[in-house]
Amino acid sequence: MMELNGRPVGVEELGALALYNYGHFTTMRVEDGRVRGLSLHLERLLGDCRVLHGADLDLDRVRHLVRRVATPGTPLIVRVTIFDPGLDLARPAVKAHPEILVSTRPVPGDLPPLVLGTTEYQRDLPEVKHSGLFGPVLHRRFALAGGYDDALFTDARGRVTEGPTWNIGFVRDGRVLWPENDRLPGVTMRLLQQVADRAGVPSAMAAVDLGDLPGMTAAFVTNSAIGVRPVRSIDGAELRPDEPIMTTLRREYAALPGEPL
Repeated sequence: MMELNGRPVGVEELGALALYNYGHFTTMRVEDGRVRGLSLHLERLLGDCRVLHGADLDLDRVRHLVRRVATPGTPLIVRVTIFDPGLDLARPAVKAHPEILVSTRPVPGDLPPLVLGTTEYQRDLPEVKHSGLFGPVLHRRFALAGGYDDALFTDARGRVTEGPTWNIGFVRDGRVLWPENDRLPGVTMRLLQQVADRAGVPSAMAAVDLGDLPGMTAAFVTNSAIGVRPVRSIDGAELRPDEPIMTTLRREYAALPGEPL
């Protein structure tokens, strides 16, 4: 399902997004009219809209449009994309009129632990969740062709950053480590930092180099669609997908009450 400003979207209206891929989005899991970290998703949309479009965003309107597509009793993954259908490629600094595209997809089922391969890549403006997904999708394709389930990105110094559509956390010496290098500050990552603190699980931001990976006990990837998904191996180095700390994080995250739309 896809709606633009609460009505069916026409092909012509998607032209600017399809041809220029200039916009930003957030993806949330909606259950019974509630969203974990809703205020963080809205904060992201507002901040990114100011960066990419130089405009504010009506967040009450966003909430209304997400409520429209939410199905009672059926969890959904809802993506809210903000873009300007009238974007002028030659004059993108002209005052923007961003509009709200809402799309849905089913919640994924239980997923097996991931086998990851590292590759050097850094997204443009990594702190913004923008729609420029060419590079991430390309490297995911290369990873799949190489026998991995997905790609894990590193910067030019060999420091771990993020994945194509997720953040990554590591477990070492009884605590969770989050890569501090340039990467998207994911909503689910931020929520997990909060629940780890409440559950008494030590966590910290840290530089994680490629050379540190063999010393990690476990790793997991995280976003709003999948929650916490264990990693089985990185570049062939085996990890513990049944690490107890990850079990704690998954339990505490699942227990987080959603914010009402």
